[in-house]
Amino acid sequence: MIKRFSHLRLVVAITFYIGLMNPIQAQNAGLVNRVWNSIFNDTTSIEQPKFIAYPTIAYSPETKWEFGVSAVYVYYANRDIKNRLSEITAFSFITLENQYGLWMDHALYSDQSKWFFLGRIRLQQFPLLYFGEGPDTRGEELAQIDAGSISIRERVLRKVYKSLYLGLETDFQRLSDVSLTSLTSDPYVTPSGLQKFSNIGLGLGLVYDNRHNVLNVRDGFFGETGFLRYDDVWGSDFEFTSFFLDSRYYLPMNETQVLASQVYFSEVQGSAPFSQLSLMGGESLMRGYYLGRYRDNTLLATQTEYRFLPFPFSERWGAAAFVGVGTVSDGISKLDLRKLKVAGGTGVRFLIFRSKDIFTRFDVAFTEDGLGYYFFIGEAF
Repeated sequence: MIKRFSHLRLVVAITFYIGLMNPIQAQNAGLVNRVWNSIFNDTTSIEQPKFIAYPTIAYSPETKWEFGVSAVYVYYANRDIKNRLSEITAFSFITLENQYGLWMDHALYSDQSKWFFLGRIRLQQFPLLYFGEGPDTRGEELAQIDAGSISIRERVLRKVYKSLYLGLETDFQRLSDVSLTSLTSDPYVTPSGLQKFSNIGLGLGLVYDNRHNVLNVRDGFFGETGFLRYDDVWGSDFEFTSFFLDSRYYLPMNETQVLASQVYFSEVQGSAPFSQLSLMGGESLMRGYYLGRYRDNTLLATQTEYRFLPFPFSERWGAAAFVGVGTVSDGISKLDLRKLKVAGGTGVRFLIFRSKDIFTRFDVAFTEDGLGYYFFIGEAF
């Protein structure tokens, strides 16, 4: 088996935090003092916005060396801490193999949380490893698919009652400059969607969300269900429907410890390209598996994580332990719990924003395929 899916992103330069507070003091202080105080003595008042950016470097066999910049911006609408904390995270990278990308995620709340904007953007020229479809695929890559991709998912939601939101779900997917390189001499079924295509999905979403801090939820519930229809009537090259359910519950055990759990289900009906099937793996759900290691029409997965935020004996350091199970199938009626895959692991946490209660995480995940490493700001879910 080619060990290509363990992708470790490490911070190798000193982390540069750029504050939006105290501009006069920032101009007068030296660079070293500003960096030191930003990292270890953050005195930004809780209602003020905050920005952080830092360089990263990584290595994986399919990309070779990767250089990037990660950033996060958090704020309260109208600088009112009674509002929920809004966040924007971003990551850009370039590799020695001429691959590049820009990722952005956001969860934005208006004043009094009347409006909720939840979305993500992925722009990248990047290789995708293809293992086949179904829960019985072997642990060897069948092919490497190189393509330029654009993915924009957005929800525009309006509060209808307390923490219940209803609104539009939109999705745009585009693949271009697609090429496939076989990595095995064995015959296999070529995936659909190996040509240039654009798909537009329109649908409705229902969300219940009473979280106060999306990047570090200590108490609350998040649930989302809805559908997206991709149709040639509004310009899609493929016609299919995607249904989804995402349920997350956070139970505080005491002031610093949280038990978090998630159940996720997705179902694709119709003729979807390989890149828009239900995908298992990634940095959030079923950590340790390469995103798309298992793919099919239906995905069912759940995970539980116990968090120490922070340890009782430390002001900044914490940890988490997690375990997840999941599987894919050709349809909901064909889900076979005997084919569940297991992923688990542990990680360390460091409190970077005292006033905002935001941690950075470094996780190590274990699966039957090997190890996965993840470095991100904010919790996995």
